[in-house]
Amino acid sequence: MAPQTDLQEVIDSEIKEWHFHIYFHQRNADEHQAALELRDAVLRLRRDGAFIAVPLFRVNTDPIGPHPVGSYEIWCPSESFVSVYSYLCMNRGNLSILVHPLTREQRKDHEVRNAWIGPSFPLDLSTLPVSSAEVPLQYPSLKLGYSSHAPTLSLDERKKLGAAVENILKNEKEAARAPRD
Repeated sequence: MAPQTDLQEVIDSEIKEWHFHIYFHQRNADEHQAALELRDAVLRLRRDGAFIAVPLFRVNTDPIGPHPVGSYEIWCPSESFVSVYSYLCMNRGNLSILVHPLTREQRKDHEVRNAWIGPSFPLDLSTLPVSSAEVPLQYPSLKLGYSSHAPTLSLDERKKLGAAVENILKNEKEAARAPRD
């Protein structure tokens, strides 16, 4: 299947919310403690304004859903994704982290749209629905992610921005050029 290149369809399908699942072997006291310390650090940094990330209150000390070991979830809107991803990459220690988007297709999100920070774990995808009628909104009170009402760039504004970037990069020897359609 060829990658999507229709500008409007690409914009309309942009992912607005993400999950980070922090994994720990539930019978390994050191890993469990490291996972809880990472969670507390994320909460402190959110409080202090580093990024917006919402760990669930619940920490699963046993496998639950598709997750084969102890875990907890951190929700993140696209507005903070880069900051949260960067922080977790640099501070995860030996923990593994499953990263996946939130869309109507939960099974695909966990199976083929996922990424791992650290070693991967096998998931039990049989527990997940193939699709749902609506995008699973979390924390709409924050008005971020899918609940955001912030203005977005128009198609014309995006095209002008793209043309300006291409013009700047035309003199960069290492930068690939966009194909002429």
